[in-house]
Amino acid sequence: MPGRPEQAVHRAVRPGRRARDAVVVVTGASSGIGRATAVAFARRGARPVLAARREEALWETARECAGRRGARDGGRILVLPTDVTDPGAVRDLVRRTVAHFGRIDVWVNCAAVVAFGRLDDVPAADDRRVLEVNVLGTVHAARAVLPVLRAQGHGTLINVSSVVAVAGQPFAHSYAMSKAAVRTLGAGLRQELWLAGEHGISVCTVLPSSIDTPIFTQGANYTGHRIRPVPPVYPPERVARAVVELARSPRPEIVVGGAGRGLAMAARLWAGAAEKTMAHRSGHRMLGPAPDGAVPDSAGNLYEPTPGAGSAHGGWGGGRAARRLAAAAAVTGVALGLGRILRHHR
Repeated sequence: MPGRPEQAVHRAVRPGRRARDAVVVVTGASSGIGRATAVAFARRGARPVLAARREEALWETARECAGRRGARDGGRILVLPTDVTDPGAVRDLVRRTVAHFGRIDVWVNCAAVVAFGRLDDVPAADDRRVLEVNVLGTVHAARAVLPVLRAQGHGTLINVSSVVAVAGQPFAHSYAMSKAAVRTLGAGLRQELWLAGEHGISVCTVLPSSIDTPIFTQGANYTGHRIRPVPPVYPPERVARAVVELARSPRPEIVVGGAGRGLAMAARLWAGAAEKTMAHRSGHRMLGPAPDGAVPDSAGNLYEPTPGAGSAHGGWGGGRAARRLAAAAAVTGVALGLGRILRHHR
């Protein structure tokens, strides 16, 4: 293949067209939101390129994709094990995708890790690793794929951030910090593209609420407790549908989940109330009991991937009615917090 990726680029699927036949690269495709996203695109007839550290889990994702409508041809799915912290590996992911399919229409950055614990308790090396994966991994991907999108004249880069980017979260400081960085990276890239007149390239940011994925059991844990997501907990397929819709009709930023939208709105109106609400809900809901004593400290999957086939779900999901009740409670909590602060300042 030629050394410059743009020399091998074929005509891409422009934003606004349906997902069928679009070449979609998904990092973090072995589990969680990444896996659900890859399957959602496959269901719509796209050509998914699956990237993550766990090859075994990627092949499981590929089998699930192949079973969906429109993706039965094995040549439409590409499995490329990749560590996003390695810039050379990410460049190779781009090169091999273009060599196989001739283009890249959509790139979705889902790869992420987390370290749970108070700032004093999490090793500095683990915080650094979270930033390397979540922030630099996203930067490496953007740097590698943007030349291809520029050569095509169009394409969509979608970065998965989190609603914690707007209000922070206790016991997950480096994760929240990394997701805020991903959010502002998207804003900066959009501005650069606008200044350059490259209006055919879209950069979108997704801010999910609490999502039912394995990250809560697979992440590093220095809390002494079992980690649970803060309710309401939404299925990863909900985020996946939002990502597919962004590929069809790009928008700068979206929040997925009613609870997250309420928190984001509160953060814009009164940041202090949103932070206190997040602190209260996380402090009471995030740290679960340890039936057999304190949960031992663990680096989780920061440095080595969790073995096994992987899953989109973590087993935390409730029914729709339960999510609505929890979302209403979360929004009410924010409103009450705002009310208390307003009364205090009268």
